[in-house]
Amino acid sequence: MRYHNITKDDMLNGEGIRTVLWVAGCEHACEGCQNPITWDECGGLEFDDEAKKEIFNELEHDYVSGVTLSGGDPLFMPNREEITELCKEIRDKFPTKTIWLYTGYRFEEVRNLPVMQFVDVVVDGRFIQSLKDVKLPWRGSENQRVIDVPKTFKLKQIVLLSELDYN
Repeated sequence: MRYHNITKDDMLNGEGIRTVLWVAGCEHACEGCQNPITWDECGGLEFDDEAKKEIFNELEHDYVSGVTLSGGDPLFMPNREEITELCKEIRDKFPTKTIWLYTGYRFEEVRNLPVMQFVDVVVDGRFIQSLKDVKLPWRGSENQRVIDVPKTFKLKQIVLLSELDYN
């Protein structure tokens, strides 16, 4: 797996103060994407032990709520296995931290992937330029959903997270 950046103290990509891993590789090629540089799966840097250590060092801070996986697309086929292992390791080492994952896939397409047992929130769906709304919390276009994954599995129906759930 490759990545482009690790953002620290981010407040835009999920609830609270977060560390964001921007992975390389995306097949969706959404018009108006804010990160087209991340589409190339060969771009960026190799995700190695130093990059993982950088994320884990940030998660040690009490004020950091968790990690957000974005890109590119963390669920781009070549990223899936390594993203799953990373999420498992984060969940094991930092059980109180939340894991958010942004993907261009619909939740119904990826709900059965092994990674979902470790994810707290999925922001799903392609970015659609004509549905862009800069006032939406945690998402770029109206079609995208912010899904509470544990509640969705428990209730066996999609449970959307609202900004009010965290205020």
